[in-house]
Amino acid sequence: MRTFDAVLPYLKKSYTRILGGLVMLILVDLVQLAVPKVMQYAIDHIQERTIDQGGLIWIALIIFVFAIAVMVLRFFWRVLIIGNSHSIEKSLRQDFYDHLLTLSQNFFNKSKTGDLMAYATNDLNAVRMLFGMGLISAMDIVLMTIASFAFMISINGKLTLLAVIPMPIISLTVMYFGRKVHTRFRAVQESFAILSGKVQETISGIRIVKAFCQEKTELKKIDDVSHDFVNQNIALAKIAGVFHPFMGFIVSISMIITIYFGGKSAIRGEISVGGFIAFFQYLGMLVWPMIAIGWIVDIYQRGTASLKRLNEIFEIKPEIDDVFADERITHLEGKILFQNLFFRYSDNLPLIFKDITAGIEVGKTLAIVGPTGCGKTTLIELLVRIYNPPRNSIYVDDYELYTIPLNVLRRDIVLVPQDIFLFSESIADNIRLGNPEASDEEVFEAARIAQVYDEIMEFEQKFETVVGERGVTLSGGQKQRVAIARALLTNPNILILDDALSAVDTKTERRILNSLIEIRKGKTTLIIAHRISSLQHSDLIIVINEGIIAEQGTHQNLLAKGGLYKDLYEKQRIRARLEGEEE
Repeated sequence: MRTFDAVLPYLKKSYTRILGGLVMLILVDLVQLAVPKVMQYAIDHIQERTIDQGGLIWIALIIFVFAIAVMVLRFFWRVLIIGNSHSIEKSLRQDFYDHLLTLSQNFFNKSKTGDLMAYATNDLNAVRMLFGMGLISAMDIVLMTIASFAFMISINGKLTLLAVIPMPIISLTVMYFGRKVHTRFRAVQESFAILSGKVQETISGIRIVKAFCQEKTELKKIDDVSHDFVNQNIALAKIAGVFHPFMGFIVSISMIITIYFGGKSAIRGEISVGGFIAFFQYLGMLVWPMIAIGWIVDIYQRGTASLKRLNEIFEIKPEIDDVFADERITHLEGKILFQNLFFRYSDNLPLIFKDITAGIEVGKTLAIVGPTGCGKTTLIELLVRIYNPPRNSIYVDDYELYTIPLNVLRRDIVLVPQDIFLFSESIADNIRLGNPEASDEEVFEAARIAQVYDEIMEFEQKFETVVGERGVTLSGGQKQRVAIARALLTNPNILILDDALSAVDTKTERRILNSLIEIRKGKTTLIIAHRISSLQHSDLIIVINEGIIAEQGTHQNLLAKGGLYKDLYEKQRIRARLEGEEE
């Protein structure tokens, strides 16, 4: 992707505002360029005693009108150009966020939150500056430079040539320092991303930090990355500290040349005093463009460095897509089939599944058990395409998984994962996440089925209680039950509980499952649970071990076989008896 490809659509969309702003800028420059001519006229006529008091009043009024015009026109170009740069930033941020949402789980597994935050803040701010003040200043430099030179030549061509002798040095300076600014600013952005990521990670894990008394260790880590960020900024500041003053020095040389040779010309009468003052004013107008060249180069290098960083994200293609989707599939009933499924996360890793074949009919309940790390969660993640399975290995309603549009797949299959995430909103809003239009009574009923209603009603704000980040103000069991209520409110045709009851006690778990059996008649349910007592009602239980289905059948059938399932069941019964949980 070329550097500016990401923003070209926004520039094309807003070209009328950009052109309007540039027209206003041109008018401002024309008014400013007219002022020295008016001053030249006034001074020459004063020197020649050919102007009266009335003429001076008219000249003063003209300059006053010019000042008002500059003020008004500057207001409009700022509104048009600077305002448009904020709109571009907003649109680019939205597209950046939209693109992130299309990317697969693998991308986020490898990326740090702080890095992505840096893209959405500092980098986008640099892009905004490029298409705001950067665009205006670049246009202003071109116009003022050309026009000022033209007026200077009209006053005295020889003096103009003498005044611009130092100017070529500016081009060489810009080329040299521009490359250094680009490199240094990219390093600053990368350092900021590391700092943001570390701060976010430490704050998110603050309970663990405090639990293990690691405050000093974490402070040291933050201090190290902060020190690196400061060093990178100082390195960039050193470049600017040499670049900008050197540009000013070159302009000062031009002014010294003008004062010396222009003064001599005025003394000899080769140019009028008014002409000399006007020439000096035009040269003063060149001071801003010459100094601003360095500033513009700085903005340009920062902006393009940030655009390149953003383009690197935009160029990443989602692994999970709808390339093979059949748009005629609009609804799923719930029949599921795993057929000859082999899977590994990457070619250099061992197989997780070796020929998994199992299925469940519509309206039935499938339970998945097995030792820790056997791949139970992975099997579910393949079903909902968090990761891509091999082709022709998973079917839903006899549709090959890749032919099902993702929006249909994820609308009709709802997963309650092991790691529960709640937003920093009210409990009611968290439950409504999948069904924002649900009524209060529907929210209450879902909470009752999830066996969390009574506990919520004990809170001071009841269902309007705002939970902390990631739901930290709720217990583990409460978070799990709120997540179950959230899933139930969508009334999915396929519901998956991935060890979603591990934090609740046995009796509460049994009540929840009994309620689920009742309300989900005719709908498919998949359950992963470590407590085998939770799975006894399932129509089919599969036992995964060492990448294969070691056993499958009903609860009673598997006990009769006396294999791995029975061994797990007996161990859990002994543990429950020792802990006093068995009824």
